[in-house]
Amino acid sequence: MNTADSQLGGKSTADNAASYPATGTLAAPFAGTVLIRNVKPYGETDGVNIVIEDGVITDVDAAPDTQADRVVEGNGAVLLPGLVDIHVHLREPGREDTETIATGSAAAAKGGFTAVFTMANTIPVMDQPIIAESVWAKGQQIGLCDVHPVGSITKGLQGKELTEFGMMARSEAKVRMFSDDGVCVSNPQLMRRAIEYSRAADVLLAQHCEEPHLTEGAVAHEGDMAARLGLRGWPRAAEEMIVARDALLGRDYGGRVHICHASTTGTVELLKWAKSQGISLTAEVTPHHLILTDQRLDTYDGVNRVNPPLREEHDTIALREALLDGTIDCVATDHAPHGSEDKCCEFEKARPGMLGLETSLAIIADLFVKQGLADWRFVAKVMSERPAEIVRLPGHGRPIAVGEPANLTLVDPNHTWVANGEDMRSKSNNTPYEGMEFSTRVTATLLRGHVTYSLEDDQQTQASAEPRVEGK
Repeated sequence: MNTADSQLGGKSTADNAASYPATGTLAAPFAGTVLIRNVKPYGETDGVNIVIEDGVITDVDAAPDTQADRVVEGNGAVLLPGLVDIHVHLREPGREDTETIATGSAAAAKGGFTAVFTMANTIPVMDQPIIAESVWAKGQQIGLCDVHPVGSITKGLQGKELTEFGMMARSEAKVRMFSDDGVCVSNPQLMRRAIEYSRAADVLLAQHCEEPHLTEGAVAHEGDMAARLGLRGWPRAAEEMIVARDALLGRDYGGRVHICHASTTGTVELLKWAKSQGISLTAEVTPHHLILTDQRLDTYDGVNRVNPPLREEHDTIALREALLDGTIDCVATDHAPHGSEDKCCEFEKARPGMLGLETSLAIIADLFVKQGLADWRFVAKVMSERPAEIVRLPGHGRPIAVGEPANLTLVDPNHTWVANGEDMRSKSNNTPYEGMEFSTRVTATLLRGHVTYSLEDDQQTQASAEPRVEGK
């Protein structure tokens, strides 16, 4: 091995991972050797060959004829650290008719993700160690993706009594993030106490920013489109006043607070102010808030209903610029599966949420890399390194280097494909990108050396399942 090439990732923001709290017990890595042939780490080098032994990278400049138990043909693909999504909804327990840990893990792997954080608004709510432990154990048993349970900030998402943060953090699930997502912790005194207690447990609080008195009955962005369509409007102020409030609480009481699915120009300005003050406030943005606007609502199609709502074009532009300059820290999908009965109805009655896991990487790559606004290092930062750092997650978001866990994603930057809900691994098909063409595609995902997704295998399976045509 060439010593100079022993670490292709360079210094990472995750280099302080030694201080991160441990995860729950992980499933065994792939036992044996894997050769990934002809890949370009971060899209920066000529094709190199990566060797993995027992789930750990052991060589980043191997000979192409190196013997291995499994060979993955990279075909010149870009190699990235495995993607990390700190905001998904996998619906289990309680709504297994729309998604399960198994189908959600499969969707995550197909999208290039090696770790996801599934929100607490399950049935029952994830406010007890035994519930979180069952989710963690099942995710490890399935083995396609590390599924980290997110505990609720308040018991039952009721906004009245705090969940036992310490007990959840010390459980076998090692819960490190808490959120009432879907519901805002609107009581400022309760949020203050949550921040104070979170410091002692060293956990992250993720806030769904929505002042409920301003959003009762709201289903669309408060603007010209909602007025024209006769839909009750959701004002930007409903989000922004909670962002401002929690920034101030974080300033005065010192906990780590994370803003879920930032959606407005005003939120960007507030984040800039908070960070200029040294406040420990981080934020995510969803792919749909980066590229979709409320102009889509004129069909009244429930697939476009989401919380927070799709905003206006100037909001999308502000969010893109904020992600580029670091004001917004990372991308998170807010992957939210729903059954057809929850979407094929009047817009006002449609359940809010969109699929996101299988399209996220393509959107970010096409929007930023293809347009020449950023490089693959940027993609690795906002979709892997920074999310892992925010939740203090060891083993993910790491450099592509000798000695690092083989959590990796292979990406073909020149593979055109069309989004189709029926073809997705998710159990639901409520994608807003139906029929949309993308030019970037995940070709393989590895979790501790296990190949959890392979486009080649996927295509071969589809081909073998196609009905035989007479005479062919």
